[in-house]
Amino acid sequence: MQSHYDAELKDTVRYLGKTLGETIQAQLGQEWLDKIETIRKDGRASYQGDDKRSENLKEIFKTMSDSDLLTVGRAFAQFLNLGNIAEQEYNSAMNVDASIDALFEHLDKAELSAEDVQKAVAKLNIDLVLTAHPTEVTRRTLIHKHKELARCLKELHQDSITDAEREKIETRIADLIAQAWHTEEIRSERPTPVDEARWGFSVIENSLWEAVPDFLRELNDRLQKDYQVALPLDAAPVQLSSWMGGDRDGNPFVTSKVTEQVLLLARKRAAKLFAMDLDQLQVELSMFDCNDELRAIVGDDANEPYRALLRPLVRRFIATRDGISDYLAGKNPDESDWITSNEELMEPLLLCYRSLCDCGMKVVADGILLDTIRRARCFGVHLLKLDIRQDSERHADVLSELTRYLGLGDYGQWSEEDKQAFLLRELSSKRPLFPAKWNASDDVKEVLDTCRVIAKHSQTGFGIYIISMASEASDVLAVQLLLQEAGVTWPMPVAPLFETLDDLNNSPIVMRKLLSIDWYRGYVKGQQYVMIGYSDSAKDAGALAAGWAQYESQEALVALAEEFDCTLTLFHGRGGTIGRGGLPAHAAIHSQPPGSLDGGFRVTEQGETIRYKFGMPQLAKRSLGIYTSAIIEAMLFPPPAPKQEWRELITKMAGLGRDNYRATVRQDKDFVPYFRVATPEQELGKLPLGSRPSKRKPQGGIESLRAIPWIFAWAQTRLVLPSWLGVMRAIDKVKSESDEKIVNEMFTEWPFYRSRLSMLDMVFHKADPRISAEYDARLVPDELKHFGKALRTELEESIESLLALTGQDSIMANDPSGKESMEVRAAYLQPLHYLQIELLERIREAGEDAKNSELERAMMVTIAGIAIGMRNTG
Repeated sequence: MQSHYDAELKDTVRYLGKTLGETIQAQLGQEWLDKIETIRKDGRASYQGDDKRSENLKEIFKTMSDSDLLTVGRAFAQFLNLGNIAEQEYNSAMNVDASIDALFEHLDKAELSAEDVQKAVAKLNIDLVLTAHPTEVTRRTLIHKHKELARCLKELHQDSITDAEREKIETRIADLIAQAWHTEEIRSERPTPVDEARWGFSVIENSLWEAVPDFLRELNDRLQKDYQVALPLDAAPVQLSSWMGGDRDGNPFVTSKVTEQVLLLARKRAAKLFAMDLDQLQVELSMFDCNDELRAIVGDDANEPYRALLRPLVRRFIATRDGISDYLAGKNPDESDWITSNEELMEPLLLCYRSLCDCGMKVVADGILLDTIRRARCFGVHLLKLDIRQDSERHADVLSELTRYLGLGDYGQWSEEDKQAFLLRELSSKRPLFPAKWNASDDVKEVLDTCRVIAKHSQTGFGIYIISMASEASDVLAVQLLLQEAGVTWPMPVAPLFETLDDLNNSPIVMRKLLSIDWYRGYVKGQQYVMIGYSDSAKDAGALAAGWAQYESQEALVALAEEFDCTLTLFHGRGGTIGRGGLPAHAAIHSQPPGSLDGGFRVTEQGETIRYKFGMPQLAKRSLGIYTSAIIEAMLFPPPAPKQEWRELITKMAGLGRDNYRATVRQDKDFVPYFRVATPEQELGKLPLGSRPSKRKPQGGIESLRAIPWIFAWAQTRLVLPSWLGVMRAIDKVKSESDEKIVNEMFTEWPFYRSRLSMLDMVFHKADPRISAEYDARLVPDELKHFGKALRTELEESIESLLALTGQDSIMANDPSGKESMEVRAAYLQPLHYLQIELLERIREAGEDAKNSELERAMMVTIAGIAIGMRNTG
């Protein structure tokens, strides 16, 4: 984006808003349009500090019926949606290649050899793991309309269109906006895990399928032009994985049957897409000349050898697509002709490629055939790799029930040493452990059935098995034993997920125990995955303590992998929001410890951020460019390891930050009562967002609340508390007691520390103490009001401290376009906050009578609208 929020973008936002106004007028009349325009103007003035206009908003909403409040909520949520679409379309058109241009400028300045660049490119491995459990608030039917709107806007901004074409496009835009206005924006039911998986497949089909080969072609062209280096034909620098349908941690709706259904639906979608690609290929590859290798396969009579090779492959993909449909419909199709492995696709494609090159047609080989080869490398015949995630306690429960049944005692009561001895003995045994007639409980049977699904399907359809709440070496060995007993004959990578502060701190000890076991090292064959949790560690200890624990954990794990001569792939469980580890991709990657990218970069892409980063081909190419440039730069120019004096200071800051955070969240008796009344946390549970429940344990309190609704609730009231609480007070205290020269050096020379402050800069721009105070004034009882006031005081002091530390005149001064982007949306957000406060008061007064009413629906609309305006949810 340009440094100035482009006038064209503002004009587009106004144009879309005006068109929505005309739609509302057509349905509800001029009086309603005037009312909404009054609210919009009051909202803008209120945001700019006009208290009288704030009072106007409150009075308007107090006098409205529940039904009218719903209409206003829908209008402003739609305004914000349209503003986001305009901005996405603008971003997709601007600076698509800026990150790649910047990368090559840096490479040129460093005067690197072609060999250095070739090595870095060869190690490039971006594994994007699509997840749905964050609160994607927009329905799939609306996402389709939004994508079509963005396409129309792109056409509208072409210089060469005629007046007639412009009129046709504007009519279509009005049509789409009217469709969206007359469509229910809130789902009536929660999506199922299968619905979520289909949504992920649609992102691939509608965006990434085109974006990945296009991006790799552009990257390859630049590498060849500047360094005479080419991406190898077998390169797979971008891979796609997914948790949708595989993440069963705390989600009772993800069952073994769901996992199998999602695996088959992914194969079906891949078969559909490759059938279309191959059909286009066989139409174009009409040539007669071929090499001896291809001729030997198709025979001397084939006048069109490439078509002769590809036509049967097209038929097999169609048979796979249709056969899976029949199987899922309860029929018994013939599976003998289904495509089952990537080799069945890759071998004929590579044979065509070699033949074309041998016959002087490399220009043809490097056309759409190369794009198809790259899709086959990235997506494969399974479309993506499905990860499996389960809580360590569930695996331990299986073994406890089994050992009790066998009369061996209770596995759960054994020491860690005894558990390891038992597991290693059984892993080395050639006899089965599970008795044939064992009648296991339903929960145990479900875990075992999941392992059997893995055994039944192809290795290439799966990514890794993640164990949440992993804290001991036995947690990993237990999964390997369960997989072995289920008949999994290949070494499925098993990744412990270290997510609480204690687990992060203990992770090097756990991994040392594992890597010290001879059997285990033989099993992993020099490749170890470890997942670093961002959400729960931040919820547990605050943003700064969690960030430093994540850094130290990764640093120690990198050293450990080097010691044991294995490749470590760190899997980053980042969310889209700051409180869940979210950072701009470039800053996030550059703030990693040196060496942490050598085994590749694996990261979750969550919920609404998938749409914002990968929802359109141009946006996806831009995001891939940012990741690629950041990773290559970090490998070629790694950030410095922190000096000892920096470590000492950040350790003190992190410790104080943790204590500050916990003193409020865990130890203050007023915190939980305040949280319950000051935020819409209770009401969030009623919104049919993702398929997972909002709590891991239905009867639990704050401690069992997932990180997603925890962050979401605070974002709604604009206090965004988890992202900053306790941080600046800790930094200020340590800074005041330390050598100023060292503190300044940390800021200028250490990307990790600088990125923490950059995160706060973004957070503070999204925070608004005035809005938080309005929620308190109406919703919080007098005896708790002091609590919110103290939090806002700390927020305001923290903002002042950050500005003093960074030398900025105002928040987001270094990102004027991002600042103005948020401010444009803020004027539309302001009425939604006042509307939500009114609704919360009415809903709480109505109690059970509010259930399934217009009040509750209006509440859901405001929750979704504020999330859209903030550009994040959980």
